Amino acid sequence: MKARLRNSLMVLLVLSLMLGSFLAGGISVSSLRAAENPPEFQVFWEAWDLVVANFVDQDKIDFTTMTYGAIDGMLATLGDEGHTTFLPPEALEQHESSLEGEFEGIGAYVSLEDGEITIVAPIDGSPAEAAGVLAGDVILAVDGENVEGRTLNQVIGLIRGPADSEVVLTIRHLESDEPVEIGIIRGRITLESVNWAMIPGTDLAYVQITQFADNTGQELEDALKEINQLSQEDQPVSGLVLDLRNNPGGYLREAITVGSQFLPRGEIILQEKDASGKVDSYRSRGWGYGRDIPMVVLINKGTASAGEITAGALKDNGRATLFGETTFGTGTVLNQFNLSDGSAILLGVTNWLTPEGDLIKGQGVAPNVEVELPADVVQLNARRLSEVAPEDLNDMEDIQLYEAIKSLRRQLQPTTPTAAQSGSRR
Repeated sequence: MKARLRNSLMVLLVLSLMLGSFLAGGISVSSLRAAENPPEFQVFWEAWDLVVANFVDQDKIDFTTMTYGAIDGMLATLGDEGHTTFLPPEALEQHESSLEGEFEGIGAYVSLEDGEITIVAPIDGSPAEAAGVLAGDVILAVDGENVEGRTLNQVIGLIRGPADSEVVLTIRHLESDEPVEIGIIRGRITLESVNWAMIPGTDLAYVQITQFADNTGQELEDALKEINQLSQEDQPVSGLVLDLRNNPGGYLREAITVGSQFLPRGEIILQEKDASGKVDSYRSRGWGYGRDIPMVVLINKGTASAGEITAGALKDNGRATLFGETTFGTGTVLNQFNLSDGSAILLGVTNWLTPEGDLIKGQGVAPNVEVELPADVVQLNARRLSEVAPEDLNDMEDIQLYEAIKSLRRQLQPTTPTAAQSGSRR
């Protein structure tokens, strides 16, 4: 029985490796044969057999859980933290639904930072925000279950659940050592990946991209059309603030579409470098509605993946000044390799480089102007901006947005003529 089980698992693993290799672009037959029985697997099966034969609580042995745990451990050794990952069937479904713009849960972006599950930001208007979850919070337990040592996707699986059900998070706030319990009623989260508003008392538009989901490029195009239409009517728009803070990324194709809205045709948006050192470039299609408007960009530690691509493209091409903090540093292109049981591996297959050839992985994209924002300060967004009175603009706590607005205003001011130019006398 054990021998049949071992052989079945080995066949499944080899078939999965073969499928992934073929999708990734080819592998020699000889190396496939070598992968069938790598000598290092002997010690794995020794450990497996010892557990199956001798573990005291036999009812707790779960072959699927053990296999998934082995895959998780294998991927963790690659060092592509927060990006390359294994998704069991349920987690894969959740991942795909979130990129489609709708899912059930508490509504918060999370990441794995220094071994801790950390709230990047609660989603605007979400149950998490209403319950008092803050950016920078560390999740210690879910429904009383300690999450130390668990993978990011395992914790996400514990947190998510059907709408109207409750989950209790044990959280440590950024400025406190004492954990607190927060009960949250899950809801159906519908994400609009692009939101915009006029900045009160100014002729500046604010555009936020929350993630690079299935239709983000089209949503941005629609927003820019509305802004352009406003300019042609009774409210000219002279500048734009693009907010990429806490954007976890998403589809590469959408990042290219977004970049094409702001960059002239032919400008490099990103480069990809594979394991052999080959570099390919992705260029702007140049069909955008935001190519001429002066702009600045907001980034922070929660800006990742496709958000970093966009920020790096706008910075390196001299299209915009970046304000905020160095981004997360997620710099690999992920390919999804589906496995036979409905699970999948999201595997980093190439490195992203900025147009100037700078590596993003592990380094991030640095702002032109560094502006730190305390984690407990609520960042403004399109909805909150609409509630700000023009006279309160200079008193906003969101210092990153304030500095970006101030810089953009200076950029748009006409040059003051000198005495000689104005014809004044001395």
